[in-house]
Amino acid sequence: MKKNLIIFGTRPEAIKMAPLVKEFLKNSEEFDTRVCITAQHREMLDQVLTFFEVTPDYDLDLMKPNQNLYSLTADIITNLKPILEEFKPDYVYVHGDTTTTMAASIAAFYSGAKVCHVEAGLRTFNKRSPFPEEVNRSIAGSVSDYHFAPTTTSKQNLLNENISENSILVTGNTVIDALDFSSGKVTSSQYSDKEVEQLISIVDNSKKLILVTGHRRENHGQGFINICSALKEIAEQNSDVQVIYPVHLNPNVQKPVYELLADIDNVKLIDPLSYPAFVWLMNKSYLIITDSGGVQEEAPSLGKPVLVMRDTTERPEAVDAGTVFLVGTNKEKIVKETNNLLNNEDAYLKMSKLHNPYGDGTACSKIVNFISNL
Repeated sequence: MKKNLIIFGTRPEAIKMAPLVKEFLKNSEEFDTRVCITAQHREMLDQVLTFFEVTPDYDLDLMKPNQNLYSLTADIITNLKPILEEFKPDYVYVHGDTTTTMAASIAAFYSGAKVCHVEAGLRTFNKRSPFPEEVNRSIAGSVSDYHFAPTTTSKQNLLNENISENSILVTGNTVIDALDFSSGKVTSSQYSDKEVEQLISIVDNSKKLILVTGHRRENHGQGFINICSALKEIAEQNSDVQVIYPVHLNPNVQKPVYELLADIDNVKLIDPLSYPAFVWLMNKSYLIITDSGGVQEEAPSLGKPVLVMRDTTERPEAVDAGTVFLVGTNKEKIVKETNNLLNNEDAYLKMSKLHNPYGDGTACSKIVNFISNL
């Protein structure tokens, strides 16, 4: 049997790796698959594991108050050593661009396992944006043996870095696999969730819903002040709109958001949502304003236009396809493009009906087949 160790630590990683875990577990006669979580995020990670019914075999439980990149990186590498030595996996799977991904890829490389990088090859070519994710992803790619690229653009980035074409597989993004499962589950009549019930009581169905998320480090400070000023203007100019903003717990986000938006009638500031509740809210939204990478991939599958509050994106396929539009943290640009989508039906329909460049929900089966044939 081939021995797999799948490692992740944050909520976005868990969402994108859970369907891969489940796909490998379907093939238990061929693969001995175990899951290790670092718990770089804790509560939000646990919610996703429960929703997808994934039980970790190893839990490093590394989240600490005010943890920093130095200690987190060191703790991940050190704590993975005994697990790698005991299990001796043939293949270690990491995802994307988190600190868990970077540190785990190094630890797996040290152990002699084959490193498999899911969502490989994304690049902004600016090591400070996003920080530290751009460098994390590049480091993981440099030690990986197999690269599962979501798009042909990602594959070309890897080829440009002299990665062997034989080690690259274009799969689509596993987040679409996750979204297909999740959207079907949360919209079924049998599904029950306290957070969804609370959202039902909050959402005003007579208004166009704008869903907002924001947390990126590079937007802290003046960037978030600009973002909140733009949202305030949008809400005040459009009485037929409801803005719902699940506010990240980081004080650098909370302070400007609550200072500028708390007293506006058609803006609802709520606590961060569990993944299923967020999927439900995405389904309900008219458009989405975000700085999240994952949302840029998910929303087009639901037919939702996305305005991205970043100056760069490692997901240019969505920009090229027209499913997302970069507005940065420029107040005037955010207001202008939001109002255009709210008031220009042709522009809205064009953006909402475009093909999602991130795949058809079969990424995980492609990865499993690839490893099976090695």
